[in-house]
Amino acid sequence: MSKVNYWLMKSEPNSYSIKDLKRDKKAFWDGVRNYQARNFMINDMKIGDKTLFYHSNSKPSGVTGLAKVCKKAEPDLTALDKNSIYYDPKATKQNPRWKAVTVEFVEIFDKIISIQELRHEKALKNMSLLKKGQRLSVMPITKSEYEHIVKMAKK
Repeated sequence: MSKVNYWLMKSEPNSYSIKDLKRDKKAFWDGVRNYQARNFMINDMKIGDKTLFYHSNSKPSGVTGLAKVCKKAEPDLTALDKNSIYYDPKATKQNPRWKAVTVEFVEIFDKIISIQELRHEKALKNMSLLKKGQRLSVMPITKSEYEHIVKMAKK
């Protein structure tokens, strides 16, 4: 079996929340329009990878639960839909440009682990999320960062 990778995936709760993922059980992570985040999904994410689900632009912003990758990256057809906010006029059926993975619900935390709480944890001082100017919606994290945040949620 191949090594599990660990990720943090952001979503604005008014757009798609951890509760929506629990209801739906699975979700195609469409609408990502950043090449680095897209490339993580295409080249590095695989079935079984574990993810922290992060609510951004919320009060408070923070980690709200867990998901896992259940389907490898496939074309994001919202790029072809002229009525979608994610429409990309350069995308075609032959070259869709944008792809996304499907994630599956694992767990909702009893409480949000806020970004402020994460910033106070010495074990997370090198975490990408906490670096100035970090705005990626999909980013790799380490196994130890993942496990530390899960432990914080269980306290």
